[in-house]
Amino acid sequence: MADTVTVVYEKGMLRPLEPVNLQEHQRVRIQIVPEETEPSEEPTDATEQLIQRLVAAGLMHSQPKRVSPPPDPVSEEERRRLADFIGRAPGKPLSEIIIEERGEW
Repeated sequence: MADTVTVVYEKGMLRPLEPVNLQEHQRVRIQIVPEETEPSEEPTDATEQLIQRLVAAGLMHSQPKRVSPPPDPVSEEERRRLADFIGRAPGKPLSEIIIEERGEW
């Protein structure tokens, strides 16, 4: 018999909130799964559910940071236009500026 029962922890004991179909002194195995405090905290997809389970099981320390997708690549035409613009800029060439900013090795 596998069943899910909501319980409350009080004074060192787990107390079921509804009647259970068990015999006196019957041994059972329980799994502690905290209830969400607010329904809005429920994960919205399977990936989120998996992450929450891994965190709860101690296999993951926290939620992973969301990484934004990379920007769209620059077209070859745009890359050439920028290179020409930088090449015509007054002053030192960009390569010299970068070398100076790196400092001594």
